Amino acid sequence: MQAMLIGVAGFSAVLGLLLLRVPVAVALGVAGLAGVVWQQGWGHVLLLQTGLDVAVIDGLAVVPLLAMMSAIASHAGLSRQIYDAALALLGHWRGGLAMASLLAAAAFAAVCGSAVAAAATICRVTLPDMRRRGYADGLSAASIAAGSTLGLLLPPSILLMLYALLTGQSLGKLYVAALLPSLLGLLLYMAATRIGLRGGAKAAATKLPAQSWAMRGRQLAAIWPLLVLFVVVMGGLFIGLLPSQAAALGLVAALGFALAAGTLTGPRFKTALLEAAQTTGMVMLVLLGALFFTMFLSAAQVPQVLAGELAASGINPVLFLLLLALGYWLLGSMIDDLAVIVLTLPFVFPMAQALAIDPIWFGIYLVTIVEIGLILPPWGMLLFVIQGSSGVKATAIMRGMLPFMAANLLRVALLIAFPALALALPGLMH
Repeated sequence: MQAMLIGVAGFSAVLGLLLLRVPVAVALGVAGLAGVVWQQGWGHVLLLQTGLDVAVIDGLAVVPLLAMMSAIASHAGLSRQIYDAALALLGHWRGGLAMASLLAAAAFAAVCGSAVAAAATICRVTLPDMRRRGYADGLSAASIAAGSTLGLLLPPSILLMLYALLTGQSLGKLYVAALLPSLLGLLLYMAATRIGLRGGAKAAATKLPAQSWAMRGRQLAAIWPLLVLFVVVMGGLFIGLLPSQAAALGLVAALGFALAAGTLTGPRFKTALLEAAQTTGMVMLVLLGALFFTMFLSAAQVPQVLAGELAASGINPVLFLLLLALGYWLLGSMIDDLAVIVLTLPFVFPMAQALAIDPIWFGIYLVTIVEIGLILPPWGMLLFVIQGSSGVKATAIMRGMLPFMAANLLRVALLIAFPALALALPGLMH
C-alpha cells in the first residue's frame, strides 16, 4: 500500500506540473530528484553521474542522426512532393483530394515528428482547395487531423525512439514492426474518407480531372528520393544494421538528394541544423528526466508492486489492454502525446511484462492508442489545433471525425486480435 501511495503521489506531482505548463523534462526531473532525496537523502544525488553515463550510451547516437535527416528532408521540400504525387494518383477518385491530404499530413508528421505541426501546416495548404471543390468542412478537417496522427507511428517516430530507449527494446525492430500497422491505419482512414462523403459533398464536386499516365509518372518520379530514403533506412535495419548505422546512411542520402536538387540553401541548412539540435536536446532532456523519475519509482518498489499485484489478480490481458486504452484517451485530453508516454511508461511497462505481453507489440499498441487520443472527440488536442488553423466549427469537425473513430476502433481490435500485424516483419529480421 505504501508503494502504491508513493506512486500515486509521484504521478500526481508530475501531472500537476505538466498542467501548469512546466516542460516535460523538468517536471519529470524535479519530481524524480525530489522523490529520491525524500526517500534516501542527498547522498543519493549521484544521479548526475547516471545522467552522464546515459549521454554516452551507444544507442543514443541515433537521436541526432534521425533528427538531422528529418530536418533536411523537411526543409528540402521533399515531403511536399508526396502530396502532389498522391493527388496525381487519387485526385480523380471520389474523395481523392481528402485522401491525398491525408497522405501528405502523415508524411509531413513523420518527417517533422509533430502531429500538431503537420495538422496546422497541411490544413493551411489543402483545406482551401477542398472547400473550392465542394468538400464538407468537417470531413476535410477530420481527414487532415487523422492523417497527421499516422506520422507518430511511422519511422523516424520520436515516440517509438523514446519507448526503445526507456525500455531497452530494439529500435530497429520497433520501426519495422510499425510498418504494417501504419499501412492498416492508412487503408482504414481512406475507407473512412469514402464513407464520410456520403453525408457530405456531392460526388461530382469531389473529383479532379484524371491526369495522363505521363503526368502521373513525372509526379511519381519526383518522389523517388523519398522512396530511396525510406528503403535505405528500413532496408538497413532489416539486414541487421544498428539503428545509428541505418540513420547515418539515411542522413547521407537525404543530404545528397537535397544538394543534388539544389533545394537546400544556406539559410535552410542553418534552420535544419537548429531544428535538429532542438529535437536532440529535447529528447535527451526528456530521457534524462524520465530516468530520474523511474529511479524514484524503483527505489520505492512501485513497478515491482504493480506488476506483482496485476499478475496475482488474474486479469485477462485483453481487458488490461482495453482499460489501458481508455486511460490513455482520458490522459490525452490533458497533456500531449510525448508527456503521456514518458509519464506512464514506468507504470504500464512492468504490468505488460507481468502479463507476458510482447514488448515490441506493446510499443506499437501504446503509440497507436496515444495517437488515437489526439483526435478523440470531444477533447482531442488536434481537433482544437485544426479548429484554430481553419476556423471550422468544432461540432462540424467532430461529426466529420465519426467515420475515423469507427476506423480506429476496428484498428485497435485488429491489432489485439492479430498480433502478427506488428510481429511478422520483425520476425524476419537478421
